[in-house]
Amino acid sequence: MNSAAARSSRFRLEPMRPRDPGENGRAASSLELFFDLVFVIAVSIAATQLHHSVAEGHLGDGLVAYLMIFYAIWWAWMNFTWFGTSFDNDDWLYRVMTVVQMGGVLILAAGIEPAFVDGEFTVVVLGYVLMRIVMIAQWLRASRRAGPARRATIFYACGIGLAQVLWIAWLAIEPQGMALVCFALLALVELSVPVIAEIRGSTPWHPHHITERYGLFTIILLGESLLASANAIFGAFADNGEVIPLVTLGALCLVVTASMWWIYFWPPHHRAVSSIRKTLTYGYGRYFVFAAAGAFSAGVGVEVDSQLSHSEISPLLGAFMISVPITVFVLGVWVLAIRANAGGVVNTVVPVCAVLVLFDPIIPIPTFLTTFFMIVIVITLIVASPKGGGPSLAEAVPEDR
Repeated sequence: MNSAAARSSRFRLEPMRPRDPGENGRAASSLELFFDLVFVIAVSIAATQLHHSVAEGHLGDGLVAYLMIFYAIWWAWMNFTWFGTSFDNDDWLYRVMTVVQMGGVLILAAGIEPAFVDGEFTVVVLGYVLMRIVMIAQWLRASRRAGPARRATIFYACGIGLAQVLWIAWLAIEPQGMALVCFALLALVELSVPVIAEIRGSTPWHPHHITERYGLFTIILLGESLLASANAIFGAFADNGEVIPLVTLGALCLVVTASMWWIYFWPPHHRAVSSIRKTLTYGYGRYFVFAAAGAFSAGVGVEVDSQLSHSEISPLLGAFMISVPITVFVLGVWVLAIRANAGGVVNTVVPVCAVLVLFDPIIPIPTFLTTFFMIVIVITLIVASPKGGGPSLAEAVPEDR
């Protein structure tokens, strides 16, 4: 046994080699699912704070804060997920470092309320930077045995490190307008790191595994929306004698959420990550899909407040807080996954009905038009099938399960 093998055996560490992108039966691990749950805590808090901000009449400030915080949540989750599909070896050190990242998520979550209420992002940035520092260590560890992908792993580590220094410096920027501009520039810096790194030396990814990870996180987000919506409606029962409107809203929200699930899982998502260009487009486009799914629960809460006359914004704007996230979600899934796998009928019905959802606020029955058009989309998808095969719901389940 050589010295390197002896050290590996002594510390019970597995070499972090690139995973096989054609590995059979590759599925999300229990660690990845555990990791996702912590992120949903942060999403839930962000959606709750968005609900409060909008209900108090701070629509613009609330949306800006939500989109900024969701960027941090989404990008940290994205980087962990893509690293995992490439290099996850599931030894004890990888697990410990993942748990430390989860601690960073909780720190970020603790700073969400101050960010919304006072515009104070210090705790959010500190939690985010902690997660990213762990990713630097992971990329450096992977670089030792990355083979042809070594240059990419080194660039990932250096690019992420530079970005974290800039994020710490961003906290010192005082004028709000300038801070927003610098935030956008720094976000672009972070987004450019994978683009340049993959050009320098591509890392492997498993199409079925990575799209399963996206799908599972989408399910968790939709489940969080159901829970938040139910809590808002149940909590309103004690304050309102008119139960029927609330029950109607709850039933319609269930139908809409189920339709969002159905729409998402109709196309074979793994076909959308067949090349580096498509993969980056698909991954970056997830920001809008995930953010919309998270904001949906906030919209239901605002609608409930509007019915109870507890909201400072107009009922019209309150209704848009439901219809806009749904439209963004459906259009996002259509652009990223459905369009390339559907025929003319589906590619007409889905985007048209998604846009027509925006007309929901013009009628007095909350989410009625939204529910109608979402059902129309689902019926169309039931009748049609994705190009090149049968129902994609079956494709989403690995054969060995």
